Amino acid sequence: MKFVTVRDFRNSSREIWEKVEREESVVVTNNGKPTAILVHISEDDFEETLASIRQAKAMRAFNQMRKDAAEHGFMSEEDINAEIRAYRDEKRMSEA
Repeated sequence: MKFVTVRDFRNSSREIWEKVEREESVVVTNNGKPTAILVHISEDDFEETLASIRQAKAMRAFNQMRKDAAEHGFMSEEDINAEIRAYRDEKRMSEA
């Protein structure tokens, strides 16, 4: 996996897109921290890839909630529903 800075991406975007088209993943960093991952997708697997990314993000959020619960005590049903609503609202805003 190749790492590039935001500046490199801006200055060498054609070369980076060519890497992505060759199905190489590229991590874009900002101030030394990973910010985005560029991966190759095709029209045929777009929906499946998008679903996989959403599933991974949901699982990450779920695992964070479990970790927080273990560290700070378990959440009430009301708290769980509030977290779910907040996640869904955030998802809707990012899709808009």
